[in-house]
Order: sequence, then structure tokens, then C-alpha cells
Amino acid sequence: MKSIDEIRRRARSSSVIPLTGAGFAVTCLVLATGLRWAVAFLHTDALFMLYLPAVFCATITGGLWIGVATAVIGGMLGVGIDFSGAGAGADATRLVLLGPYLAISALTMWGVEHWHGEQIERRRVLKRLGEEEAHRKLLVAELQHRLKNKLSTVHAVMHQVLHNEPQIWARVDPRLRSLATTDDLISKIDNAGCDIRDLLMAELGPYGHVRFILDGDRLFLPAKLAVTMSLMFHELATNASKYGAFSAPRGLLRVSWTVSRDRLTLTWDETEGPTITHVSLPGFGSKLLKSALSAFDGKSEISYLKSGVHCIMQCRIPAAWFYAI
Repeated sequence: MKSIDEIRRRARSSSVIPLTGAGFAVTCLVLATGLRWAVAFLHTDALFMLYLPAVFCATITGGLWIGVATAVIGGMLGVGIDFSGAGAGADATRLVLLGPYLAISALTMWGVEHWHGEQIERRRVLKRLGEEEAHRKLLVAELQHRLKNKLSTVHAVMHQVLHNEPQIWARVDPRLRSLATTDDLISKIDNAGCDIRDLLMAELGPYGHVRFILDGDRLFLPAKLAVTMSLMFHELATNASKYGAFSAPRGLLRVSWTVSRDRLTLTWDETEGPTITHVSLPGFGSKLLKSALSAFDGKSEISYLKSGVHCIMQCRIPAAWFYAI
């Protein structure tokens, strides 16, 4: 039934099938009558059975009234032409079979037209949804453009205010850039979220691809969680470049993640880095890592091993998110 509308469209528009409408219906009736004549030599006269496909095809290509005309003419041919040689005694049988034939033909035409009507309505709805989607994308693009401009303005204002505070600016600037990078990643896939691998590559790529290993299946994070994870990855990467694996010639970072039901578990494991002998008082980064995932029913645990930082982050990803993407 899915092909009915396509067959009708091609029958009306294609130059390969020149006969359409009434001409195609006549062709179907002639073919059905010829098949009746051939079948009568093998077994017995098929009467009306072979006219049903003709009614079906004529209704598809020509519409309801062409189908009605085909059904009526097919009934007249079935009653009026006798290929079996049974004579007048079989007239009553033909008249009895005419009723079921017309009923089945009516159901066939109703089914074809009903499906065609549904297809027209479906195309109308899809067109309207497409227009609404295009309008929504236009609005989202404009909103993203304004948001990017505002973030650039904030960046410029902060730089101007902290011009004489280079140490503070050195801490603020990378975080603002990290937020901007994450927003760009999210906007590229129409706010559907952000691939966690792309997020990690954006933060870790500047340190060299041979310095880290990413291990996990493809996973899209919701936009809000992606922004939070971006800040956390930035803090961990910055710490690794100053005191951890990225500050040592042979240092290596391995980031792995798994999803069990609706729980995400991500492990940040540094090896071959400098031996950690002293842990300073918690700063902004440590406080961020400890509390950022609480909004997602999660937590993070940081261990300062001799080989480097070992951090396990856990949070919940709504099950509806996986169905949405």
C-alpha cells in the first residue's frame, strides 16, 4: 500500500507509460478479458475474478470515477461474454456472482482512495512541519549568533577590566574560551547535544594526540551536561599540563567512559607523571570538580596517586535523551 501513491504519480507523469486514466483502464479491461479467454481453454471461465486487478490498477492511475467505470464495464463483460460455452443456463450463476464482484470492487476502490487521501494529508502535515522546522532553525541560529556576540563582548570587557591583573586574567580567559568552544560544538549539531569524544578532543588536542587515549563508545551529552563537562575537562587538563601527566616527557592520560542504563561513569587516569608530594588547598578547579555534577544526580571522586591524578565522574543521563537522539 505504501507504493500506491508513487505508482499513481509515475503513471500520470512518466513518459514511459503514455496511457493514463481512461486509456489505461481500457488496456486493463482488454488484458483481463484476454486472460479470461486463455484460462477458459485450460479450466473454466474465470468470469469476474480477473477484472478485480483491473479495477485496482485503474483506480490507482485514474482515480475513483475511472475505477467505478472499470468495475461496471468489467461486470458487464463478465455477464455478457461467455468463453465456457455453458449457454443461457449459466446466466443465473453470472448474475449471482456479479453482486460479490461489485462489493469487492467497491471495497478495493474505497481502500485505494482512502489511502490516497491519507497520503495527501500526510504530505500536507510534513510540509507544514518542514516549514515550522525551518523557522525554528532560523530562530535558533539567530539566538546562537547573539549568544556568541554576547560571550565575545563579555570576553572583551573582562580583558579590559583585568588588563592590569594578568594572573587573574590568565585563569579567567581559558575558561571563557572553553565555554565558547563547547557552544560551537553544540550549535554544529543543532542543539542535539555534543559528542563526548569531540568535547575531549577540543580540550586535550592542543597537548598532542599522542599524549592521551580515549576509550568509549560514541555518546552524545545533553547541552547543559556538555557545558559542565567541558569546564571539568578544562580544569583537569590544565592541572595535567602544570603538575600532572602533560608536564612530564613520558606522561600519558587515559580517559574512558561507560554507560549503564542511565548512569554515565567516566574515568580520568594519568600515568607516568611527576610524583605528587604535596596537594595544595582546594581552589576554584577542585571545588568545581567536587560540586559540578550534583545538578545531574552525580559526583566526582579525585585521588592523587603517585603516578598522577585519578578521577572518577558519575552522573545520570535522562533515559528520554537517548530516545530523543
